[in-house]
Parts: sequence; structure tokens; C-alpha cells
Amino acid sequence: MDLIKQYIVQSLTAASNNLRLTTHQLETIGLLRESLISSDDLKSTINKMKKITELSTLAIRLNDIYRYLSTNKIDFFKLSDQFRNHSQHLITDLNCLLKIDNSASIKLAINKLNGKEKTVEPREIKVQLSVKANSNLFIRGNDSERGENGTTAVDSNDFFKNYEEVILTLIKPVDTMLNRLEKNEVSFDDLSRMAELMKMNGDYSDTNGFEIIGSMHRIMFSAMMMINSGELKPTKDVIESMRACLIVIVAVVRGKDYDVTNYLNKAEDFEREINVLSN
Repeated sequence: MDLIKQYIVQSLTAASNNLRLTTHQLETIGLLRESLISSDDLKSTINKMKKITELSTLAIRLNDIYRYLSTNKIDFFKLSDQFRNHSQHLITDLNCLLKIDNSASIKLAINKLNGKEKTVEPREIKVQLSVKANSNLFIRGNDSERGENGTTAVDSNDFFKNYEEVILTLIKPVDTMLNRLEKNEVSFDDLSRMAELMKMNGDYSDTNGFEIIGSMHRIMFSAMMMINSGELKPTKDVIESMRACLIVIVAVVRGKDYDVTNYLNKAEDFEREINVLSN
């Protein structure tokens, strides 16, 4: 990531950390960050944002920051002070954006920015955490995992009754596995199977437009696979970081106004750590 992009993304993150955000607002920030990070031409992306009503005010501020970094000679001795000032201004602009009542319109605006024609309307998610784990999840053997049509048990229509049930069904088994993992009581095969299920649910979340939930599942998948390969040790801190991913998943799926900023930050820090280890 180039310096200007990294500066702008980090200033956006710093500003959001100073706001008390709901899970839906955290998802909005995450989508914005991903749009900027994945941009091949940051200046063009910011200019495009200025043409979208919901994003225009924020885009003007980002453009000012971009212009400052690209046209001025940077004094690195004063850069931290300037970063603090930029982040402080972004707090106001982010607050205005996130006050928009209709979260669907914000997501539509971000999808428009990313050139996506199809959008997924966010909906209020009401679930109970008492959902029982489906026994099909733990069927052993390739033959028993596949039905007559060649699909796996977790792919069956009977199991995927709704998105909420699919995602929450795995939470308790994974949390139990984390407790056992810290004591080195989980087999290679069991951890591999759980990792694949996390990857599957992550892909399913992305398909339904829940990027943060998908991201948390991918972090869990990567961590489990790296633990199996010996690249990552299941220390107490690693287990707590993985558990932070679960907390974010549950909070976002339930759609409640929980402040999970600290857990999200811990999960993202963990993602950066495992990315360094894997490279």
C-alpha cells in the first residue's frame, strides 16, 4: 500500500475509533476502507465519491488530505501533528455520514462507488443464540459428507434455512473448540474441518453482502489453517484474538447497537499479524 493511501485509510480508522459506533456503522466504515484500499487510482475514487450525494462531504475532506500529501513537501517531523488534525476533522465528516437514518442508502452509495449494479438490502436480524449445532456439521468421511446430488451437508437447503441460523449455528462449537485448542486437545482433522466450515460461511456472508462478517470468518479460517501447519501457536493471546472475531460476528448478525470497536480492532490487528507470518 502506498504512503498516501495508507495515510488516508489510517486517518479514517483513527477518526472512527473516536466515535461510538453501532455494528451497522462499523460495517459502513469497513466498506469505505475496503473501497479505498482496493482502489487502483485513489484520486479518481475520491473524485467519484464527490459525485455521490451521501459521500460527497467526506470525499471533499479526503480530497483535501490527498492534495496536501501529493502536492506539498512533507515535513516528517510534523507529520504526526498533521495526521492528528486530519483525523480530528474526519470525525465530524464521518459523524455526518453515519447519521443518515437509512443505512441501505449508504450501502447503495458505496456499491455505486465500487461499480456494483446489484445491491443487498440490509435487514434487521433477529436471532436467538440458543440455536443448536446441526449434527451434519461433524459427519466424518467424504462419502457421508455428500448427498445424492453431490453437495455437502452444510450446502443443503434444509440446513440453510436462513442466513442468521447458518452463521450462528457454528458459534458455540467454535467457541468450545477454542477452549480445547488452548489446551492442545483438538485434532488436526477436527480443526481442518472447522476451518473449512468457517471459510464456507465467510463466502456465504460475502455473497449476501455482509463483508465484515465474511472478513471475520476468513481471519478464523487462516488462523486455524496456520495453527494446523505449525506456523501459528495457539497461545492465550491468539485464542482471545480469534474469540474477538466471534464476538464481532455475533454482534453484527444480531443487529444490536453493541459497541464492538475494540473487538473489531483486535481482530484486524490479528489479521495483520497472521498476514505477516504467512508472507
